[in-house]
Amino acid sequence: MKKPQSIHTILEQTLKGLELDAPMKTYSIWGAWQKIVGAPVALQTQPRAIRNHILFIDVSHSTWMQQLQFLKPTLLEKINAFLGEPLIEDIRFKVGKIPPAVAPLPERKEERLDRQTMNRIERLVENITDAEVRKGFKELLIKSAALEQSRKKSKQES
Repeated sequence: MKKPQSIHTILEQTLKGLELDAPMKTYSIWGAWQKIVGAPVALQTQPRAIRNHILFIDVSHSTWMQQLQFLKPTLLEKINAFLGEPLIEDIRFKVGKIPPAVAPLPERKEERLDRQTMNRIERLVENITDAEVRKGFKELLIKSAALEQSRKKSKQES
């Protein structure tokens, strides 16, 4: 009998089989835009689309667009380094509307779970033989229980 595969492995194989791994990888640029280009550039730019290995970027002002033309080779290098392979071949800039920077959400105070709940979670995961799956499932159960506890607490306060 074969050892069960992790969901991550199954999804990865499925995406490759459907030839969706490269497009999915390239669209990860959106979530990491500030990390890739740095805060000053990210405040003035926003990736808009990817077509035929060309990244289209909206820019806040024509002055920024001109400056970014000079930085295009560096940006291409940074983007493809982030992706781990040369998936973007060119960048095209267009003056467009850039959404205001979103302030990060304040961190929620982590709810402490009581010993009884933690013991119940331990009993639920103790028969899972794969350590990685057991750890992930335990974390999921803990977060779920903490969220439920937090919801109950906020209902009581209302």
